[in-house]
Amino acid sequence: MTNKSRETDRFDVLVVGGGMVGSALALGLARQGWKTGLVEGATLSDLTAPVGVADNVDDFEPRVSAISLASQRLLEQLGAWRHVQASRHCGYRRMTVWDADGTGGIRFDAAELHADSLGTIVENRSVVRALFSELADSDVALIDGVRVQGWHPAAGVQLDDGRTLRATLVVGADGALSRLRQWAGLATREWDYDQHAIVCTVRTAQPHQYTAWQRFSQTGPLAFLPLLNESGDEHFCSIVWSQDTGEARRLMELQPEGFRLELESAIERQLGRVEAVSARFSFPLRQRHAKDYVAEGLVLIGDAAHTIHPLAGQGANLGYGDVSVLLDELARAKTRKLAPADPLVLARYQRRRKGENLTMMAAMEGFRQLFARDELPVRWLRNTGMRWLDRLAPLKNRVAAEAMGIKR
Repeated sequence: MTNKSRETDRFDVLVVGGGMVGSALALGLARQGWKTGLVEGATLSDLTAPVGVADNVDDFEPRVSAISLASQRLLEQLGAWRHVQASRHCGYRRMTVWDADGTGGIRFDAAELHADSLGTIVENRSVVRALFSELADSDVALIDGVRVQGWHPAAGVQLDDGRTLRATLVVGADGALSRLRQWAGLATREWDYDQHAIVCTVRTAQPHQYTAWQRFSQTGPLAFLPLLNESGDEHFCSIVWSQDTGEARRLMELQPEGFRLELESAIERQLGRVEAVSARFSFPLRQRHAKDYVAEGLVLIGDAAHTIHPLAGQGANLGYGDVSVLLDELARAKTRKLAPADPLVLARYQRRRKGENLTMMAAMEGFRQLFARDELPVRWLRNTGMRWLDRLAPLKNRVAAEAMGIKR
C-alpha cells in the first residue's frame, strides 16, 4: 500500500471511505488486479494505532459489530480474519431474546446448527486495523488525512488539499451522510425512528456465558453483547440500548450510579449485578435507503446505500454483503473485459443487493413496530408466537442460519 498520489493519478476504481466496509472492498479490488485508490479522512497512523490491554470497561471501544459467519468468510478470503483473531474478539454461541411485557422468548444455540458460534463480537477499530494490516502489503494507493470536496463524473474527485483524482468507477463508502450520494443526486427514502441508541461497556457479576442477551420493551430493545479481554475474562459486555428519544435523553442525563441501576433493572439482572459502566455515548437512529445504488461512474456500498436499526446488529453484515457481491460482479467484468463502471455491471450489483437489503430492513422495522405495541391482543400474539417458534426447531434454526449467512 502506498500513501502518496500524484495529481495525474488515474485509477480503475477509487474507493472513498476507509472504514470497515470501504477498506475491505479496496483490498479485494487490488487482489483482483484493478488499479485501486482508497481515500480516507483519518491518517494511517490513527487507523493503525496500537490498542492497549483491556483491564476495565473504559478500555474497550464502545462501538462493536456482530460479525456473521458470512462476513467472517469474506474477511478470511481477504486475509484479515487472522488479524481479528489475534486481537480482542468474542464468538457467541447462544442468543437469548425475550419480551419484557410477557413470557415469550427465543433461544438460539450454535450447537443446533452444528456451528462453533452464531457470530463474533468485535470492536470496530479492531476490524479496521485488521484490514489495514493486509492493505499494507497490497497495491492499494492510500490517500489518507484528506477530505473529498467535490465529485463529478467528468471532473473527477476533488480533495481539500487541491488534488484531483480520476477513476473509471468511484465507490461511495463514505457513510450514512454520504456526500458522494448527494453530489450524484441519488435520492433516499428515510424516516426518523424517534429513538437514540446508547452504547457503552459494562462489567457484570456473573459471566456472560458466551451469550448475546436481548430484551425487547415498548420503548425499545436492550442488548448485552459478550466481550472478552486479553486474559479471557467473561464478565464484560457491550451495551446497545435503543430507546425512544425522550427516554434516551432521561437515561443519558442520569448520574453514573443511577444509570447503572436502571441498566441492571432493564436486563432483569440476567447477569447479576452490573458492577461497572464505562462512559456513555448516544446517537440518533434513522433509517435510510437509496432509491438507486448506482449513477454514472458511481456506486454506493454500506451505510452510504442503506442504514438500518441496530436491534439485530445487521448493519455491518449488510455492508459486507454489498462488498461480496460487488467484488463478484467486478471479477466477472474483468473476465469479460468490461470496464468497472459498465452500466450492465453496476445494474447487476444493484439488482442482487437491493432486494436483500430491503427485505432485511422491512423485517427489522416489522420487529420494531411489533414490540412497540402495547395492546393486549398484540402482546398475546407476539409472546405466543415467540414460544411457538422456540419450540419449532427446524424453522427457528432456519431463521438463525439466514441471519448468519449459512445456506441450508
